[in-house]
Amino acid sequence: MEVVWLLFADIVQKRWGALGFPLLGKQKKPLSAVIKEVCDGWNLPGPENYALQYTDGVQMYITESNRLDIKNGCILRLTKAPGRCAEDLFKGIQSSDAGVRCDSLKELAGVSTDMTFAQEFISRNGHLLLVKIVEDSTETFLQKSNVIMTHTLKAFMELMYHGIVSWENLSTVFIKKIASFVNAKPTDASIQQVSLDILENMVLSSQSLFLQVKHEITMERLIAHLQVSGSVQDEMAHHLYVLQSVTLNHQELRMRTPLDCYSQEQRDILHGLRQAAFETESENSLSNERRRSLCAKEFKKLGFSNNSNPGQDLVRTPPGLLALDTMFYFATRYPDAYSRFVLENSSREDKHECPFARSSIQLTLILCEILRIGEPPSETGSDYHPIFFSQDRLMEELFCVCIQLLNKTWKEMRATQEDFDKVMQVVREQITRTLSSKPTSLELFKNKVNALNYSEILKLRQTERLHQEEILAPPVLELKERLKPELLELIRQQRLNRLCQGTMFRKISSRRRQDKLWYCRLSPNHKMLHYGDVEEDSDNPTIETLQEKIPVADIKALLTGKDCPHMKENKGKQNKEVLDLAFSITYDVEEYSLNFIAPSRTDFCLWTDGLSVLLGRDMSSETMRSELDILLSMEIKLRLLDLENVPIPDSAPSVPKPPSNYNFCYDFSQTEQ
Repeated sequence: MEVVWLLFADIVQKRWGALGFPLLGKQKKPLSAVIKEVCDGWNLPGPENYALQYTDGVQMYITESNRLDIKNGCILRLTKAPGRCAEDLFKGIQSSDAGVRCDSLKELAGVSTDMTFAQEFISRNGHLLLVKIVEDSTETFLQKSNVIMTHTLKAFMELMYHGIVSWENLSTVFIKKIASFVNAKPTDASIQQVSLDILENMVLSSQSLFLQVKHEITMERLIAHLQVSGSVQDEMAHHLYVLQSVTLNHQELRMRTPLDCYSQEQRDILHGLRQAAFETESENSLSNERRRSLCAKEFKKLGFSNNSNPGQDLVRTPPGLLALDTMFYFATRYPDAYSRFVLENSSREDKHECPFARSSIQLTLILCEILRIGEPPSETGSDYHPIFFSQDRLMEELFCVCIQLLNKTWKEMRATQEDFDKVMQVVREQITRTLSSKPTSLELFKNKVNALNYSEILKLRQTERLHQEEILAPPVLELKERLKPELLELIRQQRLNRLCQGTMFRKISSRRRQDKLWYCRLSPNHKMLHYGDVEEDSDNPTIETLQEKIPVADIKALLTGKDCPHMKENKGKQNKEVLDLAFSITYDVEEYSLNFIAPSRTDFCLWTDGLSVLLGRDMSSETMRSELDILLSMEIKLRLLDLENVPIPDSAPSVPKPPSNYNFCYDFSQTEQ
């Protein structure tokens, strides 16, 4: 296929406007010969000082290695050669004029995304010049020239992305300076953002750099940055989930370790719990038999099942020693609340007292299950608790709040020892429902969980039960089946409208960076898919600006996940998250394919559903099923409003027999008296 190159020299644009210089069938000529021919055509001396470059999207230089990637109709321009550009910028960033330095660094940050330019600039030790600018910066310099520092760091980051220079070559002074930008009080968010990017790459590159960064950046400072950030994106949510999971899993060892009845330290803690709860006479003056009797009596009041040897209650794992830790933390951190709990239940009748030890052991186990202590973090998980980042000892503090909640719920339920399991189920539900609302602080959690009392739990259960019963009633199920076709058609139209709006996709290369963007949208008549490369700041480009198109009639198949061609090419290199977002369409007798990686799972579902509609197939995404359930539920509720508090029979009422004759009518001539 011959490639049409439309070459625009900057100087020509200034003199003659947007004139084109078409070249046909030049792919077999050396690139230098093509550039010389263009320069000769416009009387430009020194063709070795010029190069070809894309004008749209990522403005990469054309080289012998990538010239075959040029697509039909691409627009190129004649510009300064990478070596000449690198030399000019190398001099510009050393200029005594601050304006020239700033402009040069800004341009450098843009062109450094190109590998060819990066090689030329690094060969002149340009990256070391950027390192020196960072190392020599002062607080006064940052206050006056934070824009210059932002461009410097961005340019450095782009150069390092290419892997030409090792991260391990960086000096300790440079690392400390970058860390200082992160540790500083919020000044310029752009400086801190790119500084965090640089530190992240250092951490990922080697263990030694990880240790240096860990020494310079504290966890408290990172959490402070999170607390002032805006909405949390999917990737950040995953990292927060992993941090929470790994930190909480430090409790796993204690959770899986049973109490050692021969350990003097652990026995002392048990007796410390007893002594903190009861003011007893001096035990030293008592006989051994009297002391053992007193201890057994008090351990029974504490709620231990084996009052003569309470350590046996903590042999079961989980929760093991973690239950002892939480009880001891509560007794020492909140001694008044601890004493009040124990003494209050000691004064109740035996069958109504809430056993502190037994409740604490079971509550600790419940918290371990809710917080998933002992479970390794998943590769795609993102369900984290904001409250985790407001507490240094979340497990212990949650226990202290929830053990008092348990005592409150016990009294509300007027529970006895036989109701222990029922009370624990209610407490689990109170904790789970409250945590699902994502409280951001312990105080907020405490207020919400205490407001969710037993009567509220009963109301919620009743509402959910009634809702479930309505859904499962046979007449309602029949009505849902009748409503489905109309609602599915509504979803189909929404999917096609979404495809007409279009979506911006990223081209993911083998490297870590994701720098190429392209846009795809369906034509209003649903007959063409239009797509093409776009710049990052493009907002909903029109169909006319998208260079490529595929007739919908030519689409043969829709592929997803590992069946996609671009996933097969990188077999073994793609993680599950990317596989879950990948889909492709094949066209022209399956010889060609257009490959997608959706920005999110929602976009993946919308596009695969829409393409399935275009191909005349059924939609099958989880988003479609969820939306259909929501629409059906809303429609059913609207239609059943008049039947509130009216029981719905399982079967339709029988139709009465027809009358013996039809000789009857209403006499309108008679007036009512």
